[in-house]
Amino acid sequence: MPTLPNKKQPIFIKIISVQKRILPITTAIFFFFIIITGCSKLDTTDIGSDLLPAVDNINTFDTLLTINSTQGVFTLDSTKVANTEDQVVGKITTDPLFGTTAATLYAQFKPTFFPFFYGNASDTIVGFDSVVLCLSYKGFWGDSTLPLQFQVKEVSQGTGGLWDSIYQSKTVNYFPQTNGSVLGTAQVDVRGLRNTFIYSNHKDSAVNQVRINLSGSAFANLLYTMDSASATSAFRSDSLFKLFNNGLAILVTGGNGLLYTNLTDSSSKLEVHFRRKNAGVLDTTYSAFRVATSFGSSISPSATVDNIIRNRPAQVTNPAPGEIYLQATPGTYANLSIPALSTISNRIIHRAEIIVEQIPNNPVLDGYMSAPSYLYLDQKDTGTTDKWKPVYYDLNPSTAYDPDYKTSYFYPSASGVDFGYFGGFVRDKNDVFGNPIRYYNINITRDVQQIVTKHAPNYTFRLYAPYEVIYPQHTADVIPFNNRLAYGRVKVGGGNNANYKMRLRIVYSKI
Repeated sequence: MPTLPNKKQPIFIKIISVQKRILPITTAIFFFFIIITGCSKLDTTDIGSDLLPAVDNINTFDTLLTINSTQGVFTLDSTKVANTEDQVVGKITTDPLFGTTAATLYAQFKPTFFPFFYGNASDTIVGFDSVVLCLSYKGFWGDSTLPLQFQVKEVSQGTGGLWDSIYQSKTVNYFPQTNGSVLGTAQVDVRGLRNTFIYSNHKDSAVNQVRINLSGSAFANLLYTMDSASATSAFRSDSLFKLFNNGLAILVTGGNGLLYTNLTDSSSKLEVHFRRKNAGVLDTTYSAFRVATSFGSSISPSATVDNIIRNRPAQVTNPAPGEIYLQATPGTYANLSIPALSTISNRIIHRAEIIVEQIPNNPVLDGYMSAPSYLYLDQKDTGTTDKWKPVYYDLNPSTAYDPDYKTSYFYPSASGVDFGYFGGFVRDKNDVFGNPIRYYNINITRDVQQIVTKHAPNYTFRLYAPYEVIYPQHTADVIPFNNRLAYGRVKVGGGNNANYKMRLRIVYSKI
């Protein structure tokens, strides 16, 4: 087995350059995966902390190293949410720890074919009844006892023209302008969304669906009167329809929670209900406009934007000593450094884990304003001030990856993070005072072994709760993570907190 390279040396490049001299390329690639996987397996314990050798202070010892922690805030988030992903809409109005949040959806709902007509070609339209905007219900975060006050407005054309996704992709910081006119409102109690709604035709039903009536608006009246037979009608083509309606803005003006929806789910649509007569039979039905992903070459994908605005109190950006505020994307982070790792003597590392504990506040508030499901740890890239890279070895010890390789293999993309090994998922326990708290353990055993044995660089870490992981040096790679957008926040102890100290615990044997 070759000697493990220093972290700065790309493993993939070094091994391939040797193999090319002596083996055909296919054989070289095969041996690369065997060698690099083997080289990632250090003499450390792969099993969980509950199965570690007992600390007897004769053969096995443990020690705690101090972590220096500082607060950080992502000031300009580059997260983009595709129209096929779950979106969030809502308003956090009362959170004394993290402040307010406003999440607004902007989306283009279109006919599914052009030229468009209501019903079937042989129908006679007798009259129109209503226009209803429907959103699928995929979950909730916050205080469900307070109803959400929904509003729907029309997106204006604006001086910048169309915001169609075929031309430009938007981040969570972007929002198009609206015309100010309210098309419809609804008060939504999320606790009742699992009840079944029966349509007036008594044939169709819906469950887990938000319904906002737009019937009394000028927009609805125009939808009623459109006629695809006219050469200038919005129902003639996709481009004409976008000139008629540039999209809808869906916002929440009151409540204390965030609702999750998927705009391409079958339950998300703009329904136009009407009465028709066909072969002498009169019935009630509806046509559905939808968020387009791929309806055909004549219809471009619908533009969607999930705009999220955080308004944080000063305590988040400038916390008290010993406090760290971690908020899911678009959120905050902590910088962590462990100076003592640079001088620790060589030893066998059985386990090295960062322990992060919640500082309890109000148990009721902390119950519905819950902690993020997962925390992620990466490290500062050498010689740069604003770039980061994955941690070495510990994200997934069974998958070969090298954070310094600039094209691929820089992240365990094939199977992703092995959370069973790496940790980072939220857990429950009682603190020393008997208070229920959330906590996280993050395993960096192999990384620490390299530092104490190979004198590898002791990097600064970054701890946060991402929706997706982005590294600017890998511009083509956006890595999905396990957290939902804007879901979760937690105040934790920093490295100098008296009762909830963030720390690195090392279980080791002497050599």
